[in-house]
Amino acid sequence: MSRSIDYGNLMHRAMRGLIQEVLEDVANSGLPGNHHFFITFDTTHEDAELADWLKDRYPTEMTVVLQHWFDALEVDDEGFAITLNFGDSPERLRIPFDAILTFVDPSVEFGLRFETQDDGSDDEDEDEPDPAHPLREEKSPADQGDGSESTGQNADVVQLDKFRK
Repeated sequence: MSRSIDYGNLMHRAMRGLIQEVLEDVANSGLPGNHHFFITFDTTHEDAELADWLKDRYPTEMTVVLQHWFDALEVDDEGFAITLNFGDSPERLRIPFDAILTFVDPSVEFGLRFETQDDGSDDEDEDEPDPAHPLREEKSPADQGDGSESTGQNADVVQLDKFRK
C-alpha cells in the first residue's frame, strides 16, 4: 500500500481558510472599495441553514451576492452566517465553508472553484494527476446587484492548468 499526499484536499482547506480570513475582515471592517462577492453553495449540505422557501426554489445550489446590502455577518471556523435581502425580505442564512462551490470577487477578477472529490478512495491510482484540477480561476459573472440570489450560470471558468508548461 503506497501513501500519497492529497494535494487537492489540502488546497481546498487552504482556500477555504482564505475565504474565512477575507470574510472575517469584511465582518470587522466592511467591504473595501469596489469589492463584492458571488458565493455559490450547495443547499443540500447538511449544515447549510436557509429558509424552506429558498431550499424549495434552489434545491441543489444557490449563489448569493455580498455587495450593497447585507447585515450581521458572523464568521467562525466552520462557516458564516449572514442576513441578506431577497425581494425586500431579509433572510438569515448559515453557509458552511465545506458547502461553498465557488467564491468570486469580480472587482479584481479573482475566483475559486471547488470540485467535488471522493472521500476515502484509497485504492485508485493516486499518482496520476486529476485532469479536473480542484482549483480554477473564474472570471466575473454579470453583476447581480443588491445581494439577491442568482444562478451564476454566466461565469466563464478558466482552468489554471492550461497556463502551465
